[in-house]
Amino acid sequence: MAVSKKTLRVIAGFVWLSGGFILLLKAASLNLQAIALRPGEIWPWLAVAIALLIGAFKAHFLFSGFCQKNLTRVAALTRPRLWNAFRPGFYVFLTAMILLGATLSTLASGNYWGLLALVVLDISIGIALLGSFPTFFRPQTRNSQTERSRI
Repeated sequence: MAVSKKTLRVIAGFVWLSGGFILLLKAASLNLQAIALRPGEIWPWLAVAIALLIGAFKAHFLFSGFCQKNLTRVAALTRPRLWNAFRPGFYVFLTAMILLGATLSTLASGNYWGLLALVVLDISIGIALLGSFPTFFRPQTRNSQTERSRI
């Protein structure tokens, strides 16, 4: 099915945004489990604070570049198709990450430090996704495409 490049940008942005929100919701659930295991401890809140910092760093220095590279690739497509929002390998990677995340969540259930480790992981990735999301809707210039593709 042929689609416009703008449609691919919207699809990619929606996937990115959805992933960020889903990871934050999952992290909130895991953090509540950790709090229930050891009420009154500060570690769950420190985990959130550390994850927010790591996520902001990842958004600025890593994920925005990933978004820009994908947008540059989409802009170069001659006959965009619905599935071209990302490279085929991305869909395989995404499936593997979802399965790994579900497995790790199951394994960490009832383990205080395991839950907190996943809270840090999920929040940092969720914030990185949300923080880099605006890249999908910034106007692209020829120079920004060239500069970002070097990252």
